[in-house]
Amino acid sequence: MGCLQTKHASRSPHLLDTREAVALAAETSFTVSEVEALHDLFRKISNSVIRDNLIHKEEFQLALFRGKKQQNLFVDRVFDLFDQKRNGVIEFGEFVRSLGVFHPDAPEDQKVAFAFKLYDLKQTGFIERHELKEMVLALLDESDLDIASDAVEMIVDRADTKGDGKIDQEEWTEYAKDNPYVLRNMTLPYLKDITMVFPSFVMHSEISETDMAV
Repeated sequence: MGCLQTKHASRSPHLLDTREAVALAAETSFTVSEVEALHDLFRKISNSVIRDNLIHKEEFQLALFRGKKQQNLFVDRVFDLFDQKRNGVIEFGEFVRSLGVFHPDAPEDQKVAFAFKLYDLKQTGFIERHELKEMVLALLDESDLDIASDAVEMIVDRADTKGDGKIDQEEWTEYAKDNPYVLRNMTLPYLKDITMVFPSFVMHSEISETDMAV
C-alpha cells in the first residue's frame, strides 16, 4: 500500500494512469485513446487560469461556453453536475464521466436523467414549473434566441401533464420522448471524433424557434 501511494505521489500530473484510462473507458462510450485525448484537453482547461490540474468554474465557463456570460443559470447548473464530489472543482474522472453523457453513443436514458437533474434546481426529485421556465429561458439566452413568454409557458404546460405545478421523472421522460429537442444540447457530435479533432468545446443547444413552436 505504501509503495502504491509513493508511486502515485511521484507520478507526473501530465501522465494518465493506464488503469484509470481503461476504467473510464469501461464506464463511458469513450475508447481508451479518446480518454487519453480528453486528458490532454483536461490539462489545458485545468491550467488555463489556475495551474492546479483541477477545473474551476471560471475555467469551465471559459472553455465550454467561451465565457460569454458572467452569470448564467445553465452554466452554473452544468458545472454543479460535473462537480460530482461537490468540492467546487472538477477532477479528471468527473470530467470524463460527465462528458460521457454527452457522447453521441451514450444511452438516451442517461441523457434524460442528466437533463432532469439539470432542471431540478432544488434537487427535490421533481421539476417545478418555475424551475423549468428558468432553465428554458437560460438555454434560450445562451443560444441567443428570443421567444415570446407565452410560447415558453406553452413549453412548460406540455411537460406538466398532471397539472399539479411540477414535473416528476415519469412526466419528464415522456416529455423528452415526445419532444426530442429538449435533449439536443445533451449530445456533442464532435466527442465521437475527439482523437481526430480538438474541439473548442462550446456547448450548443441547437434549439430553434421552429422546434419550440411545434
